Amino acid sequence: MTRTGLTGHKKEFGGQRMNDKSLTRRDFLGGCAAFSALGSSTTAAADDAPSAARAFTRSPPPITAANQVVNVMDFEPLARNALPPAHYGYLATGADDDRTVVRNHEAFSQIGIRAFRFNDLTRFDTSLALWGSVWSSPIYLSAVSAMRAFHPEAELGVARAARACSTQYMIAGGSSDALEDVAKARGAPLWQQIYPTDDWAVTAGLIRRAEGAGCSAVALTVDSRGARNSETLRRAMASDNRQCENCHPGNNHDQVRKSPFYAGLDVSKVKGLAPADQSPAFLDRVRAAVKGRFIAKGVVTAEDAAIAVEHGVDAIIVSNHGGRNEETLQATIECLPEVVAAVRGRVPVFLDGGVRRGTDVFKALALGAKAVGIGRPYGWGLAAFGQPGVEAVINILNRELTTIMKQAGTPTLASISPTHVLKLLPTGK
Repeated sequence: MTRTGLTGHKKEFGGQRMNDKSLTRRDFLGGCAAFSALGSSTTAAADDAPSAARAFTRSPPPITAANQVVNVMDFEPLARNALPPAHYGYLATGADDDRTVVRNHEAFSQIGIRAFRFNDLTRFDTSLALWGSVWSSPIYLSAVSAMRAFHPEAELGVARAARACSTQYMIAGGSSDALEDVAKARGAPLWQQIYPTDDWAVTAGLIRRAEGAGCSAVALTVDSRGARNSETLRRAMASDNRQCENCHPGNNHDQVRKSPFYAGLDVSKVKGLAPADQSPAFLDRVRAAVKGRFIAKGVVTAEDAAIAVEHGVDAIIVSNHGGRNEETLQATIECLPEVVAAVRGRVPVFLDGGVRRGTDVFKALALGAKAVGIGRPYGWGLAAFGQPGVEAVINILNRELTTIMKQAGTPTLASISPTHVLKLLPTGK
């Protein structure tokens, strides 16, 4: 029997349709009171909610602990409630109309899962072997800067949660806490995300610092080529009546001149987070400087994936910076297949962007991702409850991944393949 996967679905499964109106639990910023963990509701919000959910619009019990949260998306309104407007806006913002942020998540709902029943699940295992290490699951924490904007525990709290959950942590170049302190809190090698900047001396210094702190991989962000049009952040800042100088001396929001990761480096010549000539030759230069694993983060096309592999990267992360940098309207899950095809198994491919469910992780693995990163979700968890919130987010996703793997008949990560997913067609197509 032929098992038709994502690419072959239109011919064999064309009769399956999706509704035109997506029944998402809440829009990205506004929220939906029918599913709000905060317990507030309005008539308008209830009218907009899916009919099956309207029974839950009446004063749900207040959430007072991370382990009371039902799913990852329920952390988002809790974070919004806990944070000052500007800080929540920084976490939430995309580019332009934020549609790529929304698209990153919604695209997962347009991929179905084909579940196979006759399988032996006696030996069930979610572990991932990667570069000499064994992870308990394929989920890792991707880079999110300035975690102290969300909670006083900042990156140290995230690192302790990663340690408790045996989860890989990629610390951001714009971290609030010093790399060396975070590495100690994690108790295992971190991955360090870096912006190359337009000053090679700074780039080289960052690489040396990361490797000196025991980081096992350097993830070079390649998708920050210019200024961001962060309208949501600007609106949030305009509505925030606090004095920014209380948190940002001199009203300085420049991470290169504020983050401890750059401490001790001469950043006086830095004008941008990336060189104007970010060419294949630049990849060669970084490859020569990085002694450990070299990851290219932010690749979304087959052409760039091929270049990255040819110039020595050890892995590629399919990422659009969570929709924060440019409004492409291309979800990372939609970009994943062409990148995987171009790489041809020569290096592992990871994915981040829009992952909110264990089923999202499953779909990414089925389409060729080796591991899957999360960003905003653990930021929500940290904002709401500190370290326990981050742990809860990780545990929820792992639990959901385990559930769908069993339901789909996949006892190991290696058994998840393109035959397990299909493209759902919208009504009228």
